[in-house]
Amino acid sequence: MHQDDPAPPRLHDVPALPRDVPAEPGAARRNAGPGAGAGDAAFGWIDAAGEQRRRAGLVRTLRPRPVESPLLDLASNDYLGLARHPEVTRGAAQAAHRWGAGATGSRLVSGSTELHTRLEAELAEFCGFEAALVLSSGYAANLAAVTALSGHGGLIVSDAGNHASLIDGCRLSHARTDVVPHADPDAVGKALDGHGGRALALTDSVFSVDGDAAPLRALAGACRAHGAALLVDDAHGLGVLGDGGRGALHAAGLAGDADVVATVTLSKSLGSQGGAVLGPARVVEHLVNTARTFIFDTGLAPAAVGGARKALQVLRREPERAGRVREVACELHQRLGDAGLAVVRPDAAVVSVRAPSPELAVRWAADCRTAGLAVGCFRPPSVPDGVSRLRLTARADLTPRQLREAVRTIVRTAPPG
Repeated sequence: MHQDDPAPPRLHDVPALPRDVPAEPGAARRNAGPGAGAGDAAFGWIDAAGEQRRRAGLVRTLRPRPVESPLLDLASNDYLGLARHPEVTRGAAQAAHRWGAGATGSRLVSGSTELHTRLEAELAEFCGFEAALVLSSGYAANLAAVTALSGHGGLIVSDAGNHASLIDGCRLSHARTDVVPHADPDAVGKALDGHGGRALALTDSVFSVDGDAAPLRALAGACRAHGAALLVDDAHGLGVLGDGGRGALHAAGLAGDADVVATVTLSKSLGSQGGAVLGPARVVEHLVNTARTFIFDTGLAPAAVGGARKALQVLRREPERAGRVREVACELHQRLGDAGLAVVRPDAAVVSVRAPSPELAVRWAADCRTAGLAVGCFRPPSVPDGVSRLRLTARADLTPRQLREAVRTIVRTAPPG
């Protein structure tokens, strides 16, 4: 969402059931179809919900990918091209061979290994923070940080364009949540005015829909003026922004500050899986003792930890990968814009191209796929402003020829309007 959008979305609201879905058991039974038994009536409403999705062009399907795909990939989040890097895959395999296929339990019971501890120290040092805590996913990391750093009597101020995992953290926090307009530090300050207790402001560093960056320094200033903490989801900044890919908070000069916490994912630039919370040591210790998605979840599998550590080593050795990602994203933006498409200027690796409707967005993505190009397709409710898009992800290993081919395909298959 942008400042000139007509109204902020209610993205933080729990989605309502479709209007034509039966609300009471009797209606569900009547709509369950001929021959339906008593058991069918329990989920009869699902058919109506599915039909509404179909009519709105919002049906989603799983499409398993093969080991070797003939498609040029601009859909994945493998920004640095490390998911199949031989050192990274070898690091994952060696970790699994030595430590086993799984972590075997919660990290507080049996699931914490020397690998986890080393990765935490390496991540914290690389990104400029005092400490880190590794969890099973970036989603779990956000839930852990939001819920453990808020609670009854607290206030959360959340950007209207935040990722679903931050939004779900708000819902689970038991804190009062004020949703403010996108990328608006003044609105954050106004929401914090007069609140004398625990307060936490939430933002993505780079928003996953349009690829725009948050004004982190101004947000930190608004928080400090009111004694609030700032929590930043740097999933799309790590490996792309900052010196050598150290992240958006490092670039903003906020990494390591006593009132700033970051979350990251290991599944994008580092090509592995998992997530981490970075911040002051006392914050990490607090999460170990209170964060439910850490305490009650099985630890991250050793293979994922080993792969992430190797990816971090490659990034340290080849820091130019971060700059290359940004160059590719800017060139995609310029070429597509020159061709007359409605493309949003990227601040990191995500390039958003707007589509006329959800149905045409789906068709456009399918036509690209038929032509040999895999692109992302974002539709409601995944987009906060209701505008459907093709979502392209720049990669450091994309060649000039591949970039030109991708642009030609997108332009040639673009729907009218």
